[in-house]
Amino acid sequence: MVKSALPLLLLGLLTGCAVNPVTGKNEIAFIGTEQQIEIGRKNYVPAQQMQGGQYKVDPDLTTYVAGVGKRVVAHSGVDLPYEFVVLNNSIPNAWAMPGGKLAINRGLLTELENEAELAAVLGHEVTHAAARHGAKSMERGTILQGVLLGAAIGTRNSEYAGALLAGGQLAAGLVTQKYGRDAERESDYYGTKFMAQAGYDPNAAVTLQEKFVKMSQGRKSGWIDGLFASHPPSAERVENNRARVQELKAQGITGSDLGVERYQRATKRIRDDKPAYAAFDAARSAIESKQYDVALGEIDKALRLQPAEAQFHGLRGDIRRLQGKHADAVSNYDRAIGRDDGFFAYYLGRGVSHAALKQRADAKNDFSSSLKLLPTAVAYNEMGKLAEAEGNQDEAVRYYAAASQAQDATGQAALTSLVRLDLPRQPERYTKAELFNDNAGRLFVRVTNGTPVAMRDVRVRVMLRWAASGEQSLALDVGNVAGGQYVVREVPLRQESLLAGQAQVVSARTN
Repeated sequence: MVKSALPLLLLGLLTGCAVNPVTGKNEIAFIGTEQQIEIGRKNYVPAQQMQGGQYKVDPDLTTYVAGVGKRVVAHSGVDLPYEFVVLNNSIPNAWAMPGGKLAINRGLLTELENEAELAAVLGHEVTHAAARHGAKSMERGTILQGVLLGAAIGTRNSEYAGALLAGGQLAAGLVTQKYGRDAERESDYYGTKFMAQAGYDPNAAVTLQEKFVKMSQGRKSGWIDGLFASHPPSAERVENNRARVQELKAQGITGSDLGVERYQRATKRIRDDKPAYAAFDAARSAIESKQYDVALGEIDKALRLQPAEAQFHGLRGDIRRLQGKHADAVSNYDRAIGRDDGFFAYYLGRGVSHAALKQRADAKNDFSSSLKLLPTAVAYNEMGKLAEAEGNQDEAVRYYAAASQAQDATGQAALTSLVRLDLPRQPERYTKAELFNDNAGRLFVRVTNGTPVAMRDVRVRVMLRWAASGEQSLALDVGNVAGGQYVVREVPLRQESLLAGQAQVVSARTN
């Protein structure tokens, strides 16, 4: 985020060089360990929420993954508050945040064959965190942001404005960032060492990369958007891992544990449920095509196969809401929340349906719960609508202003509502009036509409101070000003010297 760039830059000038705790190399370190931990702590939950939330049908699976992770972490030599979660997402992926916050998707776990391959994945991600790869990516960005700080702050269309929506952009960026080849090479190199020291067969790091290369060549659906986007596989990485295994053997660092049976037992539930999740994914695809009846059939199939999955009930609620069946949707969201009360989307969807049913108190409670888990433009916009319906304009303005920061259709709708509601009260916030002279000595006022929303009945007050007659106040009717445009009107002058002048929009409305 731009807001944090300058403090980080100044801190970096004081911090100077440091020794990387994994590689032992000297490097510039702007972001210290405590800052990394805080960055991870603040962004871990929002990142999980954006990617399906935690997988909860089989809690023992997360316990198992965390156990493997801790076994690998014990050999990293870097003391961080490591955490491991399994995300309820079919796209095969895994990621690490600064400070040791790691996640692996359900969709990746179903593609692995043994515990050693899981250890290879986690060792790779542990290295990203331990070797400061995420922090270094941020440091490279903060240098440029510091230079652009003065130009970026205060502009509605800046990334800084978009990031104000609860820092969601930072969480997303930390998860989806693409590391450079050196960082990937380091993570393969040291991650393989950590897993071998933990007793796992390091050859699993080779078979893992071979599997990734094969799947990337087949362009299996979803992979290009997941692990392959952030950690692209290659034949070079396979050969590097193979050479690393030989190097570790020469050093006497090798293990033999594959953990095939343990892994198969631990992942049995998600493997058995693959047909259910396939139906769930098919339902989501049908929703994107607005084939709601098809989507309903697919999600009902998923529910028959696995009725304990909250995501299935939540998606059924989405379908019924989109079909206008709001009472049914509320029932489905109730079932979802009963199985998982920690995922924002269920509250958000139920809130929309409650609002459609004129159950405003219930809607407000749901939107509030949703915002606590993951602040979104949709929830802020809906809260604005509720506040406006209750006649609370100040509260509505605050919610619309928050939602308007999003660079999407919801943000645009919220901005329109914000301007419509607040413009008559505070026109100076959304307009700019400037006086200027032409070459003939005539005086003009230029009125600029700083929003994309068309304005009408724009009225300007011009204050002039004359050398002989003192101050004069003029009222000028400007008329209509299109969104993002300006109009110019001539200001009548007296036959005496003008000492000073200023102009301000005093009234305006939207169309």
